[in-house]
Amino acid sequence: MLHFSKFKITLILLSLIIGLYAVAPNFFSEGQLQRIPSWLPARTVSLGLDLQGGSHLLFEVDTNALIKERLEGTLGEVRQALRGASLGYTGLGIRDNQVVVTLTDPSAAERAREALAPVATNMAFDIAADGSVTLAFSDTAIEQAKTHAVDQSIEIIRRRIDETGTKEPTIIRQGEDRIVVQLPGVKDPQNLKALIGATAKMTFQLVDETAESTGTAAATSIQLPMAEGEGAAGQRLWVQRSVLVSGENLTDAQQSFEGGLPVVQFKFDSIGARKFGDATARNVGKRFAIVLDGKVISAPVIRDAILGGSGIISGNFTAQSANNLALLLRAGALPAPLTVLEERTVGADLGADSIEAGKLAFIIAIVMIVVAMVVLYGFFGIVANIALLFNAVLLLGILSLLQATLTLPGIAGIVLTLGMAVDANVLILERVREEMRNGRSPVNAMEAGYREAQTTIIDSNLTTLISTLFLFGFGSGPIKGFAVTLSVGIVTSVFTAVLVTRLITSIWLRQARPKVLPL
Repeated sequence: MLHFSKFKITLILLSLIIGLYAVAPNFFSEGQLQRIPSWLPARTVSLGLDLQGGSHLLFEVDTNALIKERLEGTLGEVRQALRGASLGYTGLGIRDNQVVVTLTDPSAAERAREALAPVATNMAFDIAADGSVTLAFSDTAIEQAKTHAVDQSIEIIRRRIDETGTKEPTIIRQGEDRIVVQLPGVKDPQNLKALIGATAKMTFQLVDETAESTGTAAATSIQLPMAEGEGAAGQRLWVQRSVLVSGENLTDAQQSFEGGLPVVQFKFDSIGARKFGDATARNVGKRFAIVLDGKVISAPVIRDAILGGSGIISGNFTAQSANNLALLLRAGALPAPLTVLEERTVGADLGADSIEAGKLAFIIAIVMIVVAMVVLYGFFGIVANIALLFNAVLLLGILSLLQATLTLPGIAGIVLTLGMAVDANVLILERVREEMRNGRSPVNAMEAGYREAQTTIIDSNLTTLISTLFLFGFGSGPIKGFAVTLSVGIVTSVFTAVLVTRLITSIWLRQARPKVLPL
């Protein structure tokens, strides 16, 4: 007991120094933090929505629009497949979530089946005796598509918010098709709401010049509105339905200036660059509509083939709108539109009240624990209290290094951790008392107390740690915040109870050489 390895002493001192260093930036002002050299990391604990205020948004993913879009895509593939096989048809359209068409020659059913087989993958496909054809997605395929759309939307929303520099957003799924977004510190969410909710689906389509001149168009074209500021108010443009290149192949987009005006520079991957180069080479002299979320934002004339895989989108942009468009294109398009169902702003006053209540609970808990330990165990209670302070420094230091988000449940986890931290000391000291009653010397009693209680301490804390890991794995939002603080606190509690109090006790035993323990 009197001999403590240099490694353990070094470990304890090093952990104390690192803990104090990590905790210190939390007490600095914003200006002081900015003056800290960049090579010297200074991380702080971020406050969650319930502590610093912010915005709470609830979105619904329009999965019905997703299914409709996929059916429209299938409709185009059916038209192309039937024409490619030289099969006559009538009544091609979408009815009751099915693509329907009627063959003009019912006897060509087998040829139609072969032509449509590649299109009907993962779809229910039927050709009746009268030549009517129906294609519909199975229930399983629809559910998979909806699940994938929500998961993909969450990832894209996260990328968009990260691009804006918003710290510690909470983005979680709620139910089957809803997404909760919490933005701590964001008091006016209008700009972020517009960024999050924009589908940002960009396509490059040829302008139908024939329809523009005659005013009528075939089913292969569609009339789209011009974006605000582009052309006359309310002007619409006929474009071909077929997409030559889509924004899915974009790898980068940046806001820039050309001729003093804001523009968006974009770059394709190798596949997109090849498609873009081929499309522009085949259509020199024609207008190329750049369509974003169903609106034509620009329709320049293709002067030459663009073979470098990059280009510029110009239009009636401001610097902010060009930057927002570049951000949306970098983050990717949403698979389905989002609808805002709920929008709430949590005021700073609520956060301040929560912090004050948390501080009060923390102070009361610490005072009661300190007093109880001193009354019950005297000098060794003071040792336990020193370890408790050490534990608090380590806990806050690790949370700072992790840049964890502190929420009200997280504060509850810290208070609970500090209350549980002295449990290990109680086990050790009660075991020491028992050894003293059995006639052991002070040194032997202390050694036996730590040795016999150590297994129980580790077992009990390990089971609690496993539970908190499950909370972290399956929980979300505030539950995760509670799990993080509690799990970190369990590790620091075991460390301080087993090593720190033992070091202090060893030093005291070596210096005092007591005949009887003051216990």
